Amino acid sequence: MMVEEKKRLIRVRDAKRAKFRRDGFGKKPQIADSWRKPRGLHNKQRRQKKAKGAHPTPGYGSPVAVRGMHPSGYYEIRVFSPDELSGMDPAVSAVRIGATVGGRKRAIIQEKAISAGLKVLNPKAIVVRTAPEEPATNEEASDD
Repeated sequence: MMVEEKKRLIRVRDAKRAKFRRDGFGKKPQIADSWRKPRGLHNKQRRQKKAKGAHPTPGYGSPVAVRGMHPSGYYEIRVFSPDELSGMDPAVSAVRIGATVGGRKRAIIQEKAISAGLKVLNPKAIVVRTAPEEPATNEEASDD
């Protein structure tokens, strides 16, 4: 029952989530889409004209039970080393491997997380590389 309620609340959060856009982002290419509070004296968005876009206000907040959760229903925890996986609860938390972690350590973390029953949010295919074979030298190749 609790799992169904959590899924419902995540759907509610996603349904009421608005895209807050910066004033003038469509007019000038140098203005980013990211939200900045409008501060101009005559700014229509600051005066909250309906057509100029919504402001982030308390009504847009997500339900407390699912605040900070990943859409999969787990709390996201960034991991940079295999030691950080100890003590994690697979029913509550999911793992996101840090972007600066290299391939060798990523493979170790990923295997350890899967064996512990944890969900990996950004898995990569693990490629096992073998040492390349050395080419034959000229002495061995020319057997006259």
